[in-house]
Amino acid sequence: WSLILHFLLPVGGLCGQVRKRHPWGDAKATKEEIEKKLAEILGPKTEADNVKPVKKKKEKPAKVEEKKVAVATAAPPSEEELNPYTIFPQPAENNKVHTEIFFSDGNIWRAHNTKEILEKHLKATGGKVMTRFPPEPNGYLHIGHAKAMFIDFGLAKERNGHCYLRFDDTNPEAEKKEYIDHIQEIVKWMGWEPYKVTYTSDYFQALYEHAVELIRKGLAYVDHQTAEQIKEYREKKMNSPWRDRPIEESLQLFEDMRRGLIAEGAATLRMKQDMQNDNKNMSDLIAYRIKFTPHPHAGDKWCIYPSYDYAHCMVDSLENITHSLCTLEFDIRRPSYYWLLVALGLYQPHVWEYSRLNISHTMMSKRKLNRLVTEKWVDGWDDPRLLTLAGLRRRGVSANAINSFIRGIGITRSDNSLIRVDRLEYHIREELNKTASRTMVVLHPLKVVITNLEDGKVIDLDGKKWPDAPADEASSYYKVPFSKIIYIEKTDFRVKDSKDYYGLAPGKSALLRYAFPIKCTEVIYGDNPDDIVEIRAEYDPSKTSKPKGVLHWVAQPAPGVDPLKVEIRLFEKLFLSENPAELEDWLGDLNPHSKEVVKDAYAVPSLATAVLGDKFQFERLGYFAVDTDSTPEKLVFNRTVTLRDSYGKAGPK
Repeated sequence: WSLILHFLLPVGGLCGQVRKRHPWGDAKATKEEIEKKLAEILGPKTEADNVKPVKKKKEKPAKVEEKKVAVATAAPPSEEELNPYTIFPQPAENNKVHTEIFFSDGNIWRAHNTKEILEKHLKATGGKVMTRFPPEPNGYLHIGHAKAMFIDFGLAKERNGHCYLRFDDTNPEAEKKEYIDHIQEIVKWMGWEPYKVTYTSDYFQALYEHAVELIRKGLAYVDHQTAEQIKEYREKKMNSPWRDRPIEESLQLFEDMRRGLIAEGAATLRMKQDMQNDNKNMSDLIAYRIKFTPHPHAGDKWCIYPSYDYAHCMVDSLENITHSLCTLEFDIRRPSYYWLLVALGLYQPHVWEYSRLNISHTMMSKRKLNRLVTEKWVDGWDDPRLLTLAGLRRRGVSANAINSFIRGIGITRSDNSLIRVDRLEYHIREELNKTASRTMVVLHPLKVVITNLEDGKVIDLDGKKWPDAPADEASSYYKVPFSKIIYIEKTDFRVKDSKDYYGLAPGKSALLRYAFPIKCTEVIYGDNPDDIVEIRAEYDPSKTSKPKGVLHWVAQPAPGVDPLKVEIRLFEKLFLSENPAELEDWLGDLNPHSKEVVKDAYAVPSLATAVLGDKFQFERLGYFAVDTDSTPEKLVFNRTVTLRDSYGKAGPK
């Protein structure tokens, strides 16, 4: 055994080959099956086979004193990095067993499509990949949904197929037209084009008819247990007292439910699955419940509504979805998904789960996001501090940067580890560095009087919009007026100088960006000795002095005229902890300094023409975007991201 496995048949290698051919297969079950087959061929293992071989330590080579120059060689990208969709099978391959449904009585259903069902499906789709992005319209989409879109729409696009935008609108109390409109608009903004826009409610009639068929087959029943009783019976693995009621009785009661003759909460339709199953998602899940609430899309035609567990798989089948893709927390629902389709003899899509996106210092739960918004802890669903897609867009983040971030983290089934927000900021910064033009803004102005410049004189200088702006291309420059009164950041002046300080200080010089060196000659104090109201300085028109420090600045565009005033909003992480979702008092973890508003910052005159959608690098301050609160009287800018890049130092992943 040991020699054969080590040299000829390593189990790990065999498992890897199976994984390539059947990426949807269960790894543990695959390993057990391979070991079982090997035991049949080689016989049972002996005690010697179970002894792990002792690895010999490699002898360290003698140190050579001669220094070698290290050459960094980047590993070539894997096939999955070049194309993350290679892991998914083709539609024509969807006739294999990749889910086994285990029952408590020892029975096993091996879910797969028969040849006839698959041929019918392929004829309907033309063999194309068909996916769906199925959000529930009960809130605004966040960055986790961007990952789902990247996988659902991206796979269809890569395979020249189609992706539905399907609204999972089975809960009439939570859905709003506002959310439906937002989702359609934000999907388009993210760069995706749905094949069709559909609603689960479009299929209410077909779902109802299949429910009747399920009752007729003895696989569903009308139940009268309360929610508390259902929970108790599930925990005790006990059947409902109404589980074995006659089929005709359930058919009549279900019809009464549909006609509104039974009170809300007095009855449900439950699937007859397996109450003794260790998987609680096989414990006779609810298929229909009564709600006397008009539906936003279907109107008042129905007073019974299907559950997610009943409708989701059925609509996937009815829309001929080839790949039903969802996050890993739905893995435990896979047996229930296939149970219903097998029970009704319907086409079975290929189900595959991927790791959920979790990002540090934020909240991804739609329920908690809703609370932050409704209780006004934040300024709406598009608050730039939230990682909703609307919030990211308002902050100045592009869809391209978001999709680049998603591609970078991959679409594997690995654990739901916490991704540092720095990694997202790296991709945002990479894009803005190429697309955002440079300009100058002073957040906290300190007045500087240039004493050796004539009163009334204004020198028009050229500022670069781009670091490598060609000298002969006028559109790559903007005008920067230099006059007797200029403004620098308060933090760029100190009374006491030091060796590691490159700003302005008494008797010290600093270079004004795109302008001249200036030297501080006098400090004017207010009533308080710590209150500096004005700096007086001389400029060096010949530029012979070469100070190390470079400062951004803004000047009066004309004598006695203040620079352009703008409002600047600076954002920090919304939560203090890396993973606030783990905290019981997560609201208590909100960062009280997550938003700072600078009402009267000064900007160069050219910024007056900025409009919504424009993005800039305010030199030495960060990247900024025009906010929706801007008016003709006053522009408002949001800081998208700082210039710091802690993630990029380690290299992109």
